[in-house]
Amino acid sequence: MVDLSQYLPILIFLVIALGLSTAFVFLPMGVARLTGAHKPDPEKNSEYECGFPAFEDPRSQFDVRFYLVAILFIVFDLEAAFLFPWAVSLKETGWAGWLTMMVFLAELVIGFAYAWKKGALDWE
Repeated sequence: MVDLSQYLPILIFLVIALGLSTAFVFLPMGVARLTGAHKPDPEKNSEYECGFPAFEDPRSQFDVRFYLVAILFIVFDLEAAFLFPWAVSLKETGWAGWLTMMVFLAELVIGFAYAWKKGALDWE
């Protein structure tokens, strides 16, 4: 017979996390409706981040540069996320770890140079 009592703290944690996240999402919306703060208008519902209206015809053309810059940001953000643990564990990984990271960085530099040469980083 498997002893499942070890998983009780995890279950309690998940129930509390689910309850808190639900409260943080729905409680402000309920309070806004009850207090009268929920007053939508065209200015509040307008586009604000990507530069094109969110409720248009889905087949309309739009500028893909925004998404290209976002993808490049994610790539170089992941690079930074890999560099920190590598630097901390460099003593344990030795020369093999150092060489592997240099190959990884060289690939990223080549990709960055290619994106720069193609004009992906130019904003007109």
